[in-house]
Amino acid sequence: MIKLSKSFVGNAEIKEVTKVLKKGFLGMGTKTHHFESILSRYFNKHVACVANGTAAIQLALQAHDIKKGDEVIVSTLTFVATFQAISALGAKPVPCDIDNEDLTITSNFIEKKITKKTKAIIPVHFGGHVGKLSEIYQIAKKYNLIVIEDAAHAFGSVYKKKLIGSFGDTVCFSFDGIKNLTSGEGGCIVSKDKQFINRIKAIRKLSLVERKNHIHNFDVFEQGWRYHMSDIMAAVGIAQFRRFDNMKKKRQELAKKYDLYLSNNSKIKVYKRNYDQIVPHIYLIKLKQADKANSIRKELLKKKIETGLHYFPSHLYTFYKSNKNILKNAESIYKYHITLPLHPSLTFKNIENISQKLLNILNK
Repeated sequence: MIKLSKSFVGNAEIKEVTKVLKKGFLGMGTKTHHFESILSRYFNKHVACVANGTAAIQLALQAHDIKKGDEVIVSTLTFVATFQAISALGAKPVPCDIDNEDLTITSNFIEKKITKKTKAIIPVHFGGHVGKLSEIYQIAKKYNLIVIEDAAHAFGSVYKKKLIGSFGDTVCFSFDGIKNLTSGEGGCIVSKDKQFINRIKAIRKLSLVERKNHIHNFDVFEQGWRYHMSDIMAAVGIAQFRRFDNMKKKRQELAKKYDLYLSNNSKIKVYKRNYDQIVPHIYLIKLKQADKANSIRKELLKKKIETGLHYFPSHLYTFYKSNKNILKNAESIYKYHITLPLHPSLTFKNIENISQKLLNILNK
């Protein structure tokens, strides 16, 4: 079976984790702090590592004082975790439609959603593609809104010659097991504001703050969470980072191979991506006929090829559904999508075989 996604780990990760196990301390310690320092140098920003990408967004929202009743505009074409991070604080996720050509939110959709309660915008860097990020920051400045980038798919991607995470307000990454860089689980928040990151570092460990000359060494001043990263997770992340350049290059080259084999078929659309600039987390195609998607997935599975669907629009889940939210582009386009396998374990021959089998099915 050719897996849709797969963790890409080996002896380097095993070696780093073994060091932690032998040391006998598995919680958040020196390895986590070392991983944070590596990432801080990479982005040239302050970094806090946390339990996962969802926690990263939730803590970023809380540290920006997003609270119950506030509204956060967010792309609906995202994993539901982005919505969950907002609603976990009692805030309201306001779903935003997407551009049909690049699958990200754009300024014309965002402005229609802004109200007096709007406090932040969360653009989702879909599949590693950043979209029209400059426009989003311009709108945020115009209406005095916070931008929290959901860059779960975009570790290593570049926008206008700048590394994602090296600029902007607040950027959140996921280190889930199948992401561009993994720590098994985990994530991080990146910001130029040291005090902001220090607040997150407190909130991630139950908001316990050290107090000197006090009968008890610690106090709590706000709601906290047990969202810190462990040294085992950090050990995996450190090993991954050392070989990230090779993994990045492999993902880019595999996506380019898909483009080569699939771009000229009239029955599918290949999304235009600059794979010299972005590190693709997923690779999806758009069919010309939505009613063929399920049968094609089944045929590919018979040929031992897993496929996926990225994503079912989050505003259509029962918990978030409202008759007021009609997002025509997102509600239509997801039905045409098929996500094909993409991870560094694949070979160029795998990509050729997957593409050929897909094309054979389409020709039938």
